[in-house]
Amino acid sequence: TINEKDYPHLLKKIYDPPILFYILGEFTESDQYSIAVVGTRQPTNYGKVQAEKISMDLAKQGITIISGMARGIDSIAHNAALKSGGRTIAVIGSGLDVIYPAENRKLFEKIAETGVVVSEFTLGTKPDAQNFPRRNRIISGLSLGVIVIETATSGGAMQTAAFALDQNREVFALPGNVGARLSEGTNILIQKSEAELITSAEDVIN
Repeated sequence: TINEKDYPHLLKKIYDPPILFYILGEFTESDQYSIAVVGTRQPTNYGKVQAEKISMDLAKQGITIISGMARGIDSIAHNAALKSGGRTIAVIGSGLDVIYPAENRKLFEKIAETGVVVSEFTLGTKPDAQNFPRRNRIISGLSLGVIVIETATSGGAMQTAAFALDQNREVFALPGNVGARLSEGTNILIQKSEAELITSAEDVIN
């Protein structure tokens, strides 16, 4: 609960922190150095390669990678952190006993074993559409900053970026081809000066 000393310090600072949430695994001191990596469920090859490389390089520097365990960029980011021996935190939009998507069961178990799975929802809660915006504010709330890899202008990653800006967190975006639908969101964030243009993990660390 929000009154316990183990409640994450960064999350407590947002304007609508969850009063209580459920976890599998344990937070560590190092999790205060966390970066969220988010993006589309259907990334291009470019998005896949960059998400993996950036996530691995950050994890190797001792930075915890946070994402939402969805298909696509989220799963790539979690797996990259695990592959490099780093920590990762998954914030899900269902109860801890409802694994979504079902094919991520092994990933879910690995994260619970070596990192943390977080949910604001009671056991048995199905992954309904209205749960994900609430989930997204926690992804950004646990992080020092959010990296958006590939997204259309209406994607959930854009919501997470908006929450991050409201929470006074840094936003980073990977530029993409002009005219490519999955680069529209990231390019707009950069164009509006809402996100820093990045091409590597080093840019984020700097």
